[in-house]
Amino acid sequence: MAMATSGEAPESWYLALLGFAEHFRTSSPPKIRLCVHCLQAVFQFKPPQRVEARTHLQLGSVLYHHTKNTELARSHLEKAIPQFEDVKFEAASLLSELYCQQNLVDSAKPLLRKAIQISQQTPYWHCRLLFQLAQLHTLEKDLVSACDLLGVGAEYTRVVGSEYTRALFLLSKGMLLLMERKLGEVHPLLTLCGTIVENWQGNPIQKESLRVFFLVLQVTHYLDAGQVKSVKPCLKQLQQCIQTISTLHDDEILPSNPADLFHWLPKEHMCVLVYLVTVMHSMQAGYLEKAQKYTDKALMQLEKLKMLDSSPILSTFQVILLEHIIMCRLVTGHKATALQEISQVCQLCAQSPRLFTNHASQLHTLLGLYCLSVNCMDNAEAQFTAALRLTTHQELWAFIVTNLASVYIREGNRDQELYNLLERINPDHNFPVSSHCLRAAAFYIRGLLSFFQGRYNEAKRFLRETLKMSNAEDLNRLTACSLVLLGHIFYVLGNHRESNNMVVPAMQLASKIPDMSVQLWSSALLKDLNKACGNTIDAHEAAQMHQNFSQQLLQDHIAACSLPEHNLISWTDGPPPVGQFQAQNGPSTSLASLL
Repeated sequence: MAMATSGEAPESWYLALLGFAEHFRTSSPPKIRLCVHCLQAVFQFKPPQRVEARTHLQLGSVLYHHTKNTELARSHLEKAIPQFEDVKFEAASLLSELYCQQNLVDSAKPLLRKAIQISQQTPYWHCRLLFQLAQLHTLEKDLVSACDLLGVGAEYTRVVGSEYTRALFLLSKGMLLLMERKLGEVHPLLTLCGTIVENWQGNPIQKESLRVFFLVLQVTHYLDAGQVKSVKPCLKQLQQCIQTISTLHDDEILPSNPADLFHWLPKEHMCVLVYLVTVMHSMQAGYLEKAQKYTDKALMQLEKLKMLDSSPILSTFQVILLEHIIMCRLVTGHKATALQEISQVCQLCAQSPRLFTNHASQLHTLLGLYCLSVNCMDNAEAQFTAALRLTTHQELWAFIVTNLASVYIREGNRDQELYNLLERINPDHNFPVSSHCLRAAAFYIRGLLSFFQGRYNEAKRFLRETLKMSNAEDLNRLTACSLVLLGHIFYVLGNHRESNNMVVPAMQLASKIPDMSVQLWSSALLKDLNKACGNTIDAHEAAQMHQNFSQQLLQDHIAACSLPEHNLISWTDGPPPVGQFQAQNGPSTSLASLL
């Protein structure tokens, strides 16, 4: 390229080089090498300091986003930092991202802190850097520091008159307080957020996205507490809200306040998130066909999005959806499909160390549930033990302990370990979590143990507690399991009429869910009940039903155990084994009924 003649304005050569660089960067496919050459050529002209600083920033940005040459990117960004304000904040933001990518988190933090200190006169950058440092602390599990920074951001935006971004800071803080289980602080904060969101008059899409954020926090708060019935009004509002958003056009009207230049999630990501919380609700409530329908919709949308968007949050959504649908499949008697989906979760986690760190415990829990369903008790125990080792999440811990207790009950010779576990999840005294659903399940486990020990009156007390709690919050699966076990107790005690009053609604509910194990168990009990009462035709019909369910479960059982992925049941340590499945004979398994 020829040198600019002395008569030309000094900007013309710069604009020409910038134009070429941008043309090459946005070509399809991008011509990054030529883009970098154009930007490097700027330095040949001995440009003014401001132009030089901006060029270092642009080069650092292009090299960081489009090449693997992180050292050169870092060098350019470091040269841009001491320069002019409009350059230094962007350079600090990018450079700290680069440091984190290189595991130099301790270099990123002071850089962001310094940039936050000196950016108070630049609202957009001040807010953006506060969000970035808060996110960094969150990834390091330092939620206290993250909450403090979000509080600083909320106060700053109040002062500069940005109620929209104030709501974003407060909602983000609410999300972290929920993660920390600081429920006493969450309630007043969510109340304040609700008022701010309703009173804010601005861009309709921004307002609705704030409402989605607010309602997602409320819905997940209810679901964490196992309150499946109480959450329904909130969930309905959330679903209406996302429908409203999908009809609104993205007007590119830039806010007048630079502190308002943020959004929580793209519209398409919000749609997937609403599907996801709907699946979580359907699974907890025991509407498994509805859960399947929404999972299919969400996964289809995710596949489309992932073709164009490499955002890590999409893989997180995918893993959480799969985790829920796997549990549904195990209940509905589709173990082979569940196992293939567990393998899919392994593959997704193998691609992202962070995803694996966050979901390793859930992965071992799912394998434990699969082992339970195919009667591999030793493997189930090993999986649940591995899962307990890897979690600090209280609700997940209580869920795993409950399932491990059911393993010990079914093995029948682990009394000491069982009593130690049951002491830790005693529903009558100091239950470790606030979840209504998990406490109801703990009563059920106690009832199951008392039944096996022949202490029928005690079993009835525990199961009636489960029924009372599960009816209060529409927990269909726990209701069905409690009814059929109570029916079994009354049958053993010779009270056939009362047994029938329990098992018939259990069967109806199990068919509605549908829960294959409870259907198998109920049909066996109905067959014996009708036989004992001399109802030959009804007994024959129940026997036929039992035979059909047995056949379906047996075929699925054989299909699952003969898959190469069945060997995953012996993986209890280290990264997920991907591509190591050999089609070999797994441990011998037998189809046992639930009892």
